[in-house]
Amino acid sequence: MGAWDVGPFDNDSAADWCGDLEDAPAEQRADLVRNTLLFAINCDEYLDVDDGSAAIAAAAIVAAQLPGQPPITSPYAPDFLTVGGSIEFPDDTPGLAVRALDRVLADESEWADLWADANPNSPAFAVVRELRRVLAAAEDRYLHPGDDLFSAGRNA
Repeated sequence: MGAWDVGPFDNDSAADWCGDLEDAPAEQRADLVRNTLLFAINCDEYLDVDDGSAAIAAAAIVAAQLPGQPPITSPYAPDFLTVGGSIEFPDDTPGLAVRALDRVLADESEWADLWADANPNSPAFAVVRELRRVLAAAEDRYLHPGDDLFSAGRNA
């Protein structure tokens, strides 16, 4: 795994996936993120590190679009997001992201195996768990509706 740090965008696979998202037409970006999450969720074999890393990056993008979350500043994230752009997601997307992160952290995941082999106490696990916490809170708001998750006070 070509990882140079523990952040969701700080590895070769995530950076490559972010490049694909950057290059995608704006109207296809939400589908690309959701399909990446769904691929991880539905993988019933050993989840490849590239797919796990892409799912983590996708989940981080979903989390960053939620109201009150800090903007994405990683130089490896899609440029359109680091300059204030956004993606509109259906309200069920945080729940998909939670399930994808659960799959990345589960057994039969190369991402989890590689990080555990390198350092079982790696802060990479804490980064993913924090993303999961933020997304799970948003999922709870979706399950108990009030305001639209993605439009009320984005990044406020």
